[in-house]
Amino acid sequence: MNFKDFWRLAPVKRSLFAIFSVVFIAGCFGGAGKPAPTELGANPALIGIRPAWTARIGEVKSFLSVNVNAQAVTVAATDGTVAAIDSATGRDLWRTRLTTPLLAGVGSDGQTAAVVTLENDLVAMEGGKVLWRQKLSAQSFTAPLVAGKRVFVLGADRSVHAFDGQTGRRLWSQQRPGDPLVLRQAGTMLPVGDTLVVGLSGRLVGMNPLNGSSRWEAAISTPRGTNEVERLVDLVGNASRVDDVVCARAFQATVGCVNTTRGAVMWTRPANGILGLDGDARTVFGTESNGLVNAWQRTTGEPVWATDRLKYRDLTAPLVLGRSVVVGDGAGFVHLLSREDGSLLARVATDGSAIVATPVLAGNTLVVVSRNGGVFGFRPE
Repeated sequence: MNFKDFWRLAPVKRSLFAIFSVVFIAGCFGGAGKPAPTELGANPALIGIRPAWTARIGEVKSFLSVNVNAQAVTVAATDGTVAAIDSATGRDLWRTRLTTPLLAGVGSDGQTAAVVTLENDLVAMEGGKVLWRQKLSAQSFTAPLVAGKRVFVLGADRSVHAFDGQTGRRLWSQQRPGDPLVLRQAGTMLPVGDTLVVGLSGRLVGMNPLNGSSRWEAAISTPRGTNEVERLVDLVGNASRVDDVVCARAFQATVGCVNTTRGAVMWTRPANGILGLDGDARTVFGTESNGLVNAWQRTTGEPVWATDRLKYRDLTAPLVLGRSVVVGDGAGFVHLLSREDGSLLARVATDGSAIVATPVLAGNTLVVVSRNGGVFGFRPE
């Protein structure tokens, strides 16, 4: 872990936080400058993609993601704005402004949307109106998961909670033994059949969504090193699911795939990334911390291709779309790479501020969100 990633650590014990703060500050004065982003060549425009619409929310500075249900795209801004947008037209289906800034979100099943505020409140909404609030025992940097008429929350203290989607009644809570540090970054949580799959430390854990009991555990990465920073292991970002195979990333350590029917690890491979994955039945795609884009075989983990044409451009996690892999960058560009070899197929621009969430597909519209609060819909061929 390098010093610039220190701010991704969330303290569980204040004494340790103070110690590592001193280490971080000392490191900053001796650190090298950030490498210059790779220059972009000409846009080959090998596939057509055109702007469809633009919408706006507030500035996005916290751990906010984009949620898709059918043609509805639900987005959130740090200032407390939450909006559901029709991906066909870019018009609001509903929009509200909460009184407290947001830390994580947004999760939705198409009816109920949920976010977490800076005051550690879990807030559920329906049609833009607040249904209920529940105070959480710890911060959460992961968008709540709304599924099966429940709202699931992954806490920064590696706790998992389930709430009734309509009333907010707490149904159950499970707590893992605490580690001194956890990442101040979105974790991994998704439904797979009748199992809630959660990233806890370096493991994917299959939980019974009715009571939180563990059904299986599979290690993507294990702690190494001699101090708490070096031993920190967390699964981060979106996982790539195809049928019963889920592939996930451990922060700056490994990527790997798990058969969730058996709870068995299929493969792991070293990888130095900090964001989630996407993929299809054959291939898993990921972006590394330095802007390298990698492709691995889903069944074996063998490398398929890698490209450095977007090196040091602060890439988002990828989205598989048709015959392309879509990534956004820190200058507001959206790049469409070939799924077969990573070559550039097309590029589009937004508002010049960083793309801050993983691109999503809603209906036939590619949607990206910028740090300045632009929501952009594009129609790829």
